[in-house]
Amino acid sequence: MKIVIIQGSSRSDGNTATIVRYLQKELSADVIDLKSHVIGHYDYSHSNQDDDFLPLMRKIVTYDLIIFATPVYWYAMSGMMKTFLDRITDCLKIEKETGRKLRGKSMAAISCGSEAEEIEGFFVPFRLSADYLGMRYLGDVHTWIDDSLEKEVLERLQKIILVIKNKI
Repeated sequence: MKIVIIQGSSRSDGNTATIVRYLQKELSADVIDLKSHVIGHYDYSHSNQDDDFLPLMRKIVTYDLIIFATPVYWYAMSGMMKTFLDRITDCLKIEKETGRKLRGKSMAAISCGSEAEEIEGFFVPFRLSADYLGMRYLGDVHTWIDDSLEKEVLERLQKIILVIKNKI
């Protein structure tokens, strides 16, 4: 089972990256840091086809499980992650063969905020996107970091890791 974690944070080595590194180790996953790629916003004329998005998606569809990891910015996923999800439309409009390869894959989502409380509805776009794309949604978990990975955060991560390992 090939697993990739897509990190969508403005900091490549921030709190979300700490969570991603933990998951990477526990799941033997690869990591794609969206910050290291040039991905333009979705537009109806598809004028940004020469950016990094389509080559990156061709790589991503070779994985069995895609885990999206995003910080909580203003009560929602990062703009970088939203742009990435918006651009999946390119795989439904101009590169349909790549988009079709998402069907049957699995998806999960992780958020990392500054507080323990999960934002109501935060994971809805991930769940609905998985459903729309014909993917299996394995679940999600909200995390946070004060100074280090707290016991409760580690317990939450272990629960999603167990779900992932039992489903794959």
